[in-house]
Amino acid sequence: MTDSRHALIIANDRYADQGLKKLRAPAQDATALAGVLHDARIGDFDVEVVRNASADAMRRHIQRFFNDRRRDDTLLLHFSCHGLKSESGELYFAAGDTEPRMLDATAIPAQFVRGCMSRTKAGRTVLFLDCCYGGAFSRGSSSVRASGDVNVLESFPSGKPAGGRGWAVITASDSMEYAFEGDQLAENSAPRPSVFTHAVVQGLGTGEADLDADGEVSLDDLYDYVYEHVREQNPNQTPKKTVEMRGEFHLAHSRRGRIKIAAVPTPASLRAALDSDNVLTRQGAVLELDNRVRDESLPVAEGARQTLVEVAGNDIRQIAALAHRALREIHLAPSPDHLDFGLVPRGSPSQEKSVTMQGPPLARHCVAQPAQSWLRVEPAADGLRVHVDTAAEGRLSGEITLKGVADEAVIHVEAVVGPAHESAPPAGPDVEAPPHPPRQRVPGQGAHEQETAIIEPPPSRPPAREPATPAPSAHKPATSPPPARKPPTSPPSAHKPPTSPPPRTRTTPARAQPRPLAPALAGAALALAVTAVITLVMAVQAAAVAVAERSDEGVDGNIEDNLQAHGAFTPLIVSLITAALALVVGVLARHELGERRELYSERAAGGTRTSTSVAKWLAIPVLILAVLMGIAYLVGSGYW
Repeated sequence: MTDSRHALIIANDRYADQGLKKLRAPAQDATALAGVLHDARIGDFDVEVVRNASADAMRRHIQRFFNDRRRDDTLLLHFSCHGLKSESGELYFAAGDTEPRMLDATAIPAQFVRGCMSRTKAGRTVLFLDCCYGGAFSRGSSSVRASGDVNVLESFPSGKPAGGRGWAVITASDSMEYAFEGDQLAENSAPRPSVFTHAVVQGLGTGEADLDADGEVSLDDLYDYVYEHVREQNPNQTPKKTVEMRGEFHLAHSRRGRIKIAAVPTPASLRAALDSDNVLTRQGAVLELDNRVRDESLPVAEGARQTLVEVAGNDIRQIAALAHRALREIHLAPSPDHLDFGLVPRGSPSQEKSVTMQGPPLARHCVAQPAQSWLRVEPAADGLRVHVDTAAEGRLSGEITLKGVADEAVIHVEAVVGPAHESAPPAGPDVEAPPHPPRQRVPGQGAHEQETAIIEPPPSRPPAREPATPAPSAHKPATSPPPARKPPTSPPSAHKPPTSPPPRTRTTPARAQPRPLAPALAGAALALAVTAVITLVMAVQAAAVAVAERSDEGVDGNIEDNLQAHGAFTPLIVSLITAALALVVGVLARHELGERRELYSERAAGGTRTSTSVAKWLAIPVLILAVLMGIAYLVGSGYW
């Protein structure tokens, strides 16, 4: 945040008055609110918390908070306390020494707060009121009741602020829940626990209040989130707001926003091709964008993605379908998307499972956010590692939200934490297994923290690893421990290695064998498609000459003789066969690429897709035209 931001939190949950002391005040979440507001990643406020202060101390803190401010300051005042409405209709906020019969002297009038807000020079002022409201009336008054509306917002009437750019008031409730008759609490006075501050903390802390996923939590975002959350938890509590503010006010950063990448603009030549009147030219431009969206450079890929989105929404159906197909390739694709840890003993080392992110680099770049505190996520070379905390017994069910540049995905996680097992004594040295190193907790991640992990693809796909030379020999002794315990049989075992090279020589070619077949198949498909086009052109030329010659012969000729004389049948049959083969080989190339994706670089994969796409768009029209020519010959030869 670029402006100066200050927050004052007033939380009162201890009162000297016996009547107020019997009521539960909603102040337990004030510390948590101070934490999220002060967090530089979220609110970035300078926060002051005042707890259980007297009325005089509260007035001093409030007036000092609003004084000596500048136009670029943002102020947030939060009340967690009781609100009392006098018999004359005035609203007061209860302090630690408030007496319901002496509100003017021992409580904070809402008009005092409104006056401070009006006089401040701060640009923006926000007031949160998490109060349980009640009435303070004279004994025997007919107005005594523990229900009805307080009309809190009437104490903060609308109107253009005297200075600055505006202010807003959000109140947790507007209903009166209890009443005092003199200094005695009236019957049936039992304020319901407020969930307002908890909802504010949760919405800001997790980023769930960022409803439009733009990376910022606006005041409207927060109010809409809190309203739904509060109404769901307590249908009898209805938050309300009033706003007098110009422009949109971003209250906090969101930790749940999608990945944002500064895009490299699409080249001007490619833009010109997309604006061409020629459909084939635009098709070629979309195919080039398909290549660019798979580029290892994320800014280049993001620029291509944004352009494809424009094409998919604005071009004709044929071109838009190509763009949609290219965009589908960069959707988030975690594998697996469901993790079941099964039964794990309580207190055991943090369990771990891996999730692989598939697709091009742009589809593997995302933010991973666990929804539960017992889940922890760490980035890995090919995706992410998921850890489950086993501190508490019970059935665990949660999810991890992945957010990329274009879409979202969810990984569901389940586990059952059972009773801790007693460690059994080792059976003996022969059965002793190498201990598994305990997994370390990430510093700063406690049981209640939900950290966000950014999953970034590696700069380039590493080549396939060659098997290490000592690996086979290291594996051999591990598979023959019995001979190792018999000294007499050791020497023969030492002569065994000469017999092991054959398996090694067979294994090494097997791992090195995976040749990049997909590009070769794609090239063959493209060559067959070009051949089909050439032979179809030859067949069309020969057929045209034969038809012209037959027209000159009158009634005495036969079209079949003319076609055979000019050799029209052979190129037509060849074009049919090569076009069909081009489609089949192209499908094989795509299948090979999908099955053995790890063997190919992004450049090779992109070239394969481009070649097969061009082959398909050449072969399909050839196949259709060749079939139509054959049908025309079969139908017309009997009459001509």
